[in-house]
Amino acid sequence: MFNLNHNQLLPITKLEQIAEFESERYINSHPYAHGVYDDVFEPELLDIIINEFEEGEKQWKEFESKYEKKLQMNRDINLQPVTRAFIHNLNSEPFLNFLENLTGIKGLIPDPYLVGGGLHKIPRGGKLGVHVDFNEHTTMNVYRRLNVLVYLNKDWKEEWGGHLELWDEKREGCQKRLLPLYNRMAIFTTTNTSFHGHPEPLNCPEDRSRMSLALYYYTAGERGEQAKKSHSTVFLNESGKREELSFEESFLRRAKNKISKLIKVA
Repeated sequence: MFNLNHNQLLPITKLEQIAEFESERYINSHPYAHGVYDDVFEPELLDIIINEFEEGEKQWKEFESKYEKKLQMNRDINLQPVTRAFIHNLNSEPFLNFLENLTGIKGLIPDPYLVGGGLHKIPRGGKLGVHVDFNEHTTMNVYRRLNVLVYLNKDWKEEWGGHLELWDEKREGCQKRLLPLYNRMAIFTTTNTSFHGHPEPLNCPEDRSRMSLALYYYTAGERGEQAKKSHSTVFLNESGKREELSFEESFLRRAKNKISKLIKVA
């Protein structure tokens, strides 16, 4: 029986060992600093979180544009209890210590607002174009430095796709592909050129989705290799050029999609 003690959800000893032995490899990884770690968390814990994905009064936000098709749920109050406790642990001092020791980035700050993060679910046909993330948390006035992704996809097949692609800074192509396997944690340093995504539409069965938890971490004052000018998510278009979707464009696309669905139902 898995122990649901809130203070025992993190494998502290295992995390300390990863930080000690993998720090140099993380910092020197290509195309930018990153690490991939399998079987870090207790499977019983992740199984409960998977079950909670579809429970309760969740309010999924739908994103659909030429670059993305996904669902997100990031309101803390709507999280189910074990998922909520786990995310709180990932925002706690022990996990911040692990991240700082692994990455060399000091003074990390978690995001209790889960802006852009939380629960991510991508259905068949969904995708996320190659992009660099927004660089500034305007509510907290801090700069984004790290992404942590925990994948929850049991028995995921290679042919279903959904690989996390890491691209080079010149935007010339994918340099590394990571399958979103169950109990796999991917961590990478976010910069002005940390291009990533999974641009190919998901080819999983209709009854499956690509599920993950996404946590982002920040620093105050020190911006690392982030752009000085504040920007939202910047995608690469078909010509390899940057395109920042405005809030208005994103909102209008979502509203148009919702209206189309309502018309179909009627």
